[in-house]
Amino acid sequence: MRTFGLLAIMIASALFGASAATSAPNLFQASVSQSPGQVWSIPTPFGIIYGTIPREVVDYPRTLAPGTIVVSTRERRLYYVLGGGKAVRYGIAVGMEGYAWSGVSTVAAKREWPDWTPTPDELRRIPNLPRHMAGGPDNPLGARALYLGDTLYRIHGTNEPWKLGGGVSSGCIRMSNDDVIDLYNRAKIGATVIVQR
Repeated sequence: MRTFGLLAIMIASALFGASAATSAPNLFQASVSQSPGQVWSIPTPFGIIYGTIPREVVDYPRTLAPGTIVVSTRERRLYYVLGGGKAVRYGIAVGMEGYAWSGVSTVAAKREWPDWTPTPDELRRIPNLPRHMAGGPDNPLGARALYLGDTLYRIHGTNEPWKLGGGVSSGCIRMSNDDVIDLYNRAKIGATVIVQR
């Protein structure tokens, strides 16, 4: 009976979003995977149940041009500057240890359901990766990608949303597919992207 009750609470937490997700780690400390800024996730025989990081308009007092994208790798959040002291804040995943970076770039290109070709470094670390993958729901770049300058880095979707809030990528910025579609529709080619630690 206790197991059924815990499962019911986990499912309810997943359905009711951030408020439930905030309390879930206290209830399931032993079985919940969480790191600072990360959503909670619980592997089950039926798949992974996870919390969400809500997209929201927040106060943003920095004086930056509307349309600027600011990535805070420390906070694991991305801000799209609206102007008037406001920004849209999204939850993200960032580069794993040794792959984090900072700097200023621009949105050089945008792609819907982008193809993915692993970099030579990724293939060295994980030799069994496919050499190329067409865009689609199983593609690790997700629903949209914004390409940063002449680098190999992108802001892109993910087919593993339970990893958001973590340091998991090879330097790219990952977002949920819903969030990256929202950002894709807002962001313009040439927009400034500031990545800060």
